[in-house]
Amino acid sequence: MKFSVFQLSRIGGRGKNEDRMGYCYTRESGLFVLADGMGGHPEGEVASQLALETVSALYQRQARPIIQDPAEFLARALMAAHQQIVRYATAKGMLDTPRTTLVAAILQGTEATWVHCGDSRLYVVRDGQLLMRTRDHSYLEQQNAGVIKFDHVNRNILFTCLGSPIKPVFDKASVPLMLGDKLLLCSDGLWGTLSDEEIVQRLAGKSVSQAVPELVESALRAGGERCDNVTVLAMEWETPDVFAVTQNMAIDTIAGDFASTIQSGHTESMADDLDEDMIERSIAEINEAIRRTAAKKS
Repeated sequence: MKFSVFQLSRIGGRGKNEDRMGYCYTRESGLFVLADGMGGHPEGEVASQLALETVSALYQRQARPIIQDPAEFLARALMAAHQQIVRYATAKGMLDTPRTTLVAAILQGTEATWVHCGDSRLYVVRDGQLLMRTRDHSYLEQQNAGVIKFDHVNRNILFTCLGSPIKPVFDKASVPLMLGDKLLLCSDGLWGTLSDEEIVQRLAGKSVSQAVPELVESALRAGGERCDNVTVLAMEWETPDVFAVTQNMAIDTIAGDFASTIQSGHTESMADDLDEDMIERSIAEINEAIRRTAAKKS
């Protein structure tokens, strides 16, 4: 397979950058991940980094060289990332847990599959038009879609994320890819200052290596001195033959079976720890905690 990819993250007007992004690939599969650590809770940058490392480690273990069921893999990886954050907070005795959004996509064969939790978004652009984008897990977005209705509430508040005391809510979907399709993953620092129309227009009209820096700079200017972190990861699907990226890195440069831009000193050991039994235990622990909470309230 062949596609171009470009990623960029800027701190904006914040004291630190809590966004994290990266991509991993084998000769026949690619994983793209973006997480936005949530303000108002401690160590958002730790939550987003743990989310990236966990999903990447699981991908490294299971992409041999493809993921057999991308939708199921992404759902399980998201739950494992959530549990890793919760365990981190428990080990440190934290009264409040670090929290993060997550959006992750797998490109494989001739299809893109993704999962998301929170308000980090994925856009799919085809022939210059918006084919789809993810729906934020916020009260505002749900009300706009007619799912729920509130009269007196801060509708921008997220009702789910990774790292919270309750089980995350997430959505997953897939789409067949066509020549020239572009996928963009971004934090709310981008879409919070630029409209969907502007994002699509800029992405559609240029290569990802040109469009991403321009989008990020436009968001920073529009956001002003108090601009949030702005993080964008975009790729263009080309032809299903040879893997390549904008940095001219071909599959022949892969040392072994796997390569990644996600930097961590713990990825190897984490991959060893994150087996299927661990994921099942994590999900069971979360469900049991929810059951106990519900029993106390009844």
